[in-house]
Amino acid sequence: MDEDGMTMDDAEIRDQLQEVETELVRLRESAAEIRREIGERWDAPTDAAEMATVITNAEQQEALIETLEARRERLRQRLGTS
Repeated sequence: MDEDGMTMDDAEIRDQLQEVETELVRLRESAAEIRREIGERWDAPTDAAEMATVITNAEQQEALIETLEARRERLRQRLGTS
């Protein structure tokens, strides 16, 4: 059963797995870009509040990546391909 309590067939699970994989790629690229920006600005005059916001955004994306990785693992287990 999925999170809504409904059963899914293997095709639906594979579709969801592909969506999760696609989102993981996008989020990893975005988080890496944010971290690069932080690294490039380390010595530049930057407002502390702005830098805190950028760091928070990167941390939020990384937390979402962890959540999606856990979801991916659950989907793989349902397919028996972990």
